Amino acid sequence: MKKKLLPALIIIGLIVLVSGIIGVSALIKKYTPTKETKDLGEYFNISSEDEAALIVDNTVSDHKAKIIDGNIYVDYNFVHDSLNSRFYWDANENVLLYTTATDIISAAADSNTYTVTKQSNDFGYPIVKATSDSALIALDFVKQYSNITYTSYDDPSRIVITADWTKVKTATVSKATQIRVKGGIKSPILKQATKDDPVTILETGDNWDKVATEDGIVGYIKSKNLSDSKETKLENPDYTEETFSHIKKDSDVCLAWHQVTSKSANSKVASVISSTKGVNVMSPTWFYLNDNNGNIADIASKDYVSYCHSQNIEVWGLFSNLENTDVDAAYVLTHTSTRTTLINQIMSAAFNYELDGVNIDFENLTQEAYGDSYIEFIRELAIKCHNNGISLSVDVTVPASYNKFFNRADMANFADYVVIMGYDEHYNGSDAGSVASLPWVTTGVTDTLKEVPADQIILGMPLYTRIWELTPKEDDDTVSDSEDQSQYNISSAVYGMDAAAAQVSGNGATASFDEESGQNFAEWSVGTTLYRVWLEDSTSLEQRLKLVSDNKLAGAAFWKLGFENSTIWDTVIKYLD
Repeated sequence: MKKKLLPALIIIGLIVLVSGIIGVSALIKKYTPTKETKDLGEYFNISSEDEAALIVDNTVSDHKAKIIDGNIYVDYNFVHDSLNSRFYWDANENVLLYTTATDIISAAADSNTYTVTKQSNDFGYPIVKATSDSALIALDFVKQYSNITYTSYDDPSRIVITADWTKVKTATVSKATQIRVKGGIKSPILKQATKDDPVTILETGDNWDKVATEDGIVGYIKSKNLSDSKETKLENPDYTEETFSHIKKDSDVCLAWHQVTSKSANSKVASVISSTKGVNVMSPTWFYLNDNNGNIADIASKDYVSYCHSQNIEVWGLFSNLENTDVDAAYVLTHTSTRTTLINQIMSAAFNYELDGVNIDFENLTQEAYGDSYIEFIRELAIKCHNNGISLSVDVTVPASYNKFFNRADMANFADYVVIMGYDEHYNGSDAGSVASLPWVTTGVTDTLKEVPADQIILGMPLYTRIWELTPKEDDDTVSDSEDQSQYNISSAVYGMDAAAAQVSGNGATASFDEESGQNFAEWSVGTTLYRVWLEDSTSLEQRLKLVSDNKLAGAAFWKLGFENSTIWDTVIKYLD
C-alpha cells in the first residue's frame, strides 16, 4: 500500500513545487521594473533626417522643425501660435512682416536680406521660405525679435524652446533612476536619470511625478527619487522688454462723431459745435476706402479743421470701410502692397488737412476673411502716425467670441485709444431690446479692461434709440404672451432723443425707469401692433458716464451729433473734465 502511495505523493509534491516556482516567477515578474527602452525617434515622431522635434515650455509640439543647409526653420503657424503672434505672413505677396514699437521689419521669401523701416540688413541665409500652405521661418530670426531661448540636441534631433517666463517648480534627482513614458515600473524607459540631474516638475502624484528634463524629455519619475521642489523664476538675460509710447490728451476725451455726407455740410460746423458743451474732439466722417487698390475718398475741409482749432477742439478724421460696398476691404488689408497704399493715403490726408488724430472705423470684419491683417494694419498705421505726432484711435465692438482676433491687447500697444462702440446691442433684424442696456455696456467695459489699460479706453455711447414695432404674425392677431417675441414680426426705426420722446408722448404713453436696462422704457399699442422703446436721454447717459468715472477710463464718445437733446451736455460736463 505504501509503495502505491509513494509515486502519488511524489507527483503531488512536484505539482506543488512547480506551482510555487510559477507563482514566485510571476511575483518576481510583476514587481521587477521593465528594462524596455522607448525609441526616442518614435517618441518624438520624427520621420525624416531633416526633421527635428519641437519642445516648447516642456510640452512636445505636434509641429516639427526643418533643418535646411544646417539652419533651423519653423512653421509660421507654430511661430504665431506658440512663440510670437506679432509675426505676420502675407501669403498673397510672399512677404514676412514684424512690427516693433518703432519699426516695420520685412523680409521677402528666399531672401537673405531684410529691411528695418528703410534700412537693409544681411541675415546671412534665407530668412523665410514659402510653402504650399504656409511658410518656414528661420528660428534665429524669430529669436531676434522674441523673448525666447532655445537649445538643440541630437539623437534624435530636437529643439528645446523656452517662451514662457513665469515661475516653474524645479527639483533635482536624488539617486540614479529612470524616467518612463508613464507612471509605473512596467512603462518603457525614456531616459536614465543620474544623481543631481535638474528637472522641472509638471505634475505631482502619489508615487510618480511628471517631469521634464533640460534636453526635452517629458515623462514620469518616482517621487521618492526627487529632492524637495522649489519655485524658480525663469529669466532671459538677453531680452529687453519693449516699451510703447502713446499720444494722449491731458484731460478726459469728450469726442463727438459728426456725420458729414457732403463737402457743403462742413460749413455747418460752427452751429453744430455751438449746441454742445465740453466737446474737445470732433470726429467728422470724412474718409472711406474707395477701391481695391487702397485709395480713399474724402469730403474733408481745411476750414472745418481751422474753425475747430480756433475753439481748442482737436479733429480726429474718421476713416471707414462701409460707404463703398463694391470694395473688398479684406483684399486690401490682406495684401501688403494695397494695405501700404491705404496707410499712405491716410497719412497724406492727415497731413493735408492738418488732422490731430486718425479714427479708424472698420466694421463687419470676420476672422475668416481678415485673419491677422486688421491688427497688422493697425500696427503699421500706428507707427506712421506716431512718427508724425498724430493720435490714433480705433473703434471696436464689445468683446465677444467672434471678435477675439481683433487682439485688443496688441491693439492697445500700438493705438493710442481703443473706442468701445457701446451700442447696437439690439439692431435692425434682432429681437426688440435696448440699443445699449447698462448691464451689457458694463460687461463690455469689464471685458475690454482685461486687455486694454483704462487710460486708453474711450466708451462710445448712443445718442439714438430704436422704436420697435411688434406685429402679430399672419393669422394670429391675438398674442398669448406679449413677452414671447417669436409670436411677432419685428421691425424697428432709429430715432434721436427728442424724436423718440415725442413718439412716446404723442401716443399717450408714459415712460418709467426700467431697473434691468438702466433706462426709461415705454410701450403702447395701436390696434394689434405693440410699440416698445428703451429711451436714450440724460438718465441713460449718466449711467454710462458713471462707468467712465468709476473705471477711470480715458473718456467718452457720442454717436452722433444731431440726435441729442441739448440738456444732455450738462450731464456730460459733470463727469468729463
